[in-house]
Amino acid sequence: MSQPIMCGRPSPDEYSEYFGRYIERVPAGDVIEFLGAQLVEFESCFGALPEHAHHFSYGEGKWSVNQLLGHILDTEWIFTTRCLWFARGNSGPLPGMDQDEFVAGADFDSRSLSSLMSEFGHLRRGAIELFESLDEGVLSRSGVASETRLTVRSIIYLIAGHADHHMEVLRERYLPQLPS
Repeated sequence: MSQPIMCGRPSPDEYSEYFGRYIERVPAGDVIEFLGAQLVEFESCFGALPEHAHHFSYGEGKWSVNQLLGHILDTEWIFTTRCLWFARGNSGPLPGMDQDEFVAGADFDSRSLSSLMSEFGHLRRGAIELFESLDEGVLSRSGVASETRLTVRSIIYLIAGHADHHMEVLRERYLPQLPS
């Protein structure tokens, strides 16, 4: 196993202002440890939800629990791919994604929550393995995606911060209104 990434936060010139809201969510310390702890938190929280919760939405036009997790999965796939792309020296440009089009095209509600969590676990564990293999020179590489210049380091933080944001949404908006 490689040394953990103790590279520090990406500087603001490594990502667009829009992504700062996610990067700021990542606590100080080892981002790889945080990603691993998130996986445990996701498995615990989503695994404890009753079957009827999987299709629950807290409001009209809002995603179901399955769709929320599916969105996190889609985003994690895309950002991990961008990270690999830039880490290998390809600088893009890579296309953006419309999150609503992705969710609409996926039919996440036809899948079990355990299937989505299994996919998340595999993806997150694989991403951690990839991230642990990167050295400082690679972490500083950059490319363009969604018309934004990003470094490999900033993408790792974006993955962690995006997942953290949506876990907060689950805790604050879904769980309190979940029917018994």
